[in-house]
Formats: sequence, C-alpha cells, structure tokens
Amino acid sequence: MATLDDLLSQIPVAQIAERLGVDQQTAETAVRAALPTLVGGLDANAKDPAGAASLLSALDNHSSDLVDGGVNVADVDTEDGSKIVANVFGDNKDQVISTLGGVNGTGGNELVAKLLPILAPIVLSFIAKQLTGGGQGATTATASAPSQGGLGDLLGGLLGSAAGGSGGAGALGDVLGSVLGGNAGGGLGGLLGGLLGGGKR
Repeated sequence: MATLDDLLSQIPVAQIAERLGVDQQTAETAVRAALPTLVGGLDANAKDPAGAASLLSALDNHSSDLVDGGVNVADVDTEDGSKIVANVFGDNKDQVISTLGGVNGTGGNELVAKLLPILAPIVLSFIAKQLTGGGQGATTATASAPSQGGLGDLLGGLLGSAAGGSGGAGALGDVLGSVLGGNAGGGLGGLLGGLLGGGKR
C-alpha cells in the first residue's frame, strides 16, 4: 500500500522552490503541509458517490506518465491544477489557502495559492499510477482497478500511513476538518498535527 512518504518522494521540491522563488526549506514545509490537505480533500470527495465518480473521471484524464521517471515541474499543467484544486475544495478553497498560509514556514497565502496547482496534477497522476499498478496510465484505471472502494482504500491508506501515532489536531487540523467536512476531519486533523508538530500558530 502506497504511503504519503511515497507520494512525497515524487515531489521535486528543489524545482518547486526555484519555480516559486523561495528557498528549499520553505518549499518543503509548504509541500508537507499541502500534500495531506490535498489527499484529505480528495478522500472527503471520494466518500460521496457522486464525488467518487467525478474523481475517477478526473483520474481517467491524468496519465501516470507524469510521475514515471521523476516529475519535471515544467511538465505540470498548472491551469489544469487550478481546476483540480477548485473542484476538490469548492467554495472553501480560499479558507484552505489561508489556513495553510498561516502555518509557520509555509511562505504565506500567496505562495500556497501558487503551490497547490503544481501539486494537484502530481497527486492525481500518482494516484492513477497506484490504481493501475504502476502500468499503463489512468485510462485503464476506471476499467480495471478503481472502484469507489478501491479509490477510498488508497486515499485512506495514504492518510493513515502518516496519521499513526500523531497527537492532537491543533488549530490547523480543526479548521481543515471543518473545511473538508466531517468525513475527513478527525484523521486529517491528527495527520496534520503530527506532520506539522509545533509549527502551527
């Protein structure tokens, strides 16, 4: 079962730092905060049948080639990424950006707003690859592996891999829990609390 660390290993932090004009530590902190938030948002969507169907359709359009052989940020379609972020978080997108931007070390709202559209296509490509066994890209995904349950299991596994043993949710987890709905709140809050530690304010 894939873990959040596996996903994190696919993120070219140095390229993202250069693209955003920040130091690598800031980029890494922002990525570590944003990744579980994106996965949590996808997980919350996948718990609803209509949301799961929409997500599976999106995966069908995102080739896993993006994460094969290492991601090049120049290949990431940020316009598409912006649409993904808007679909995942809906009317709560600005609140998510504000919450993540308020975490110490993430570089603020403007940086997070630029980061999420870079990360979103990479995350979908990674998920598509997992659902197809790392094979032919996402177009075979809806025909073979991913039922709604398979998708939910994968997303839940990604969240659970980092949530184990973490402490309280903290303010960030509480806000994101309410943003993403009750389905994602507890696990996501605990995960973020564990990943971000004392970095919340």
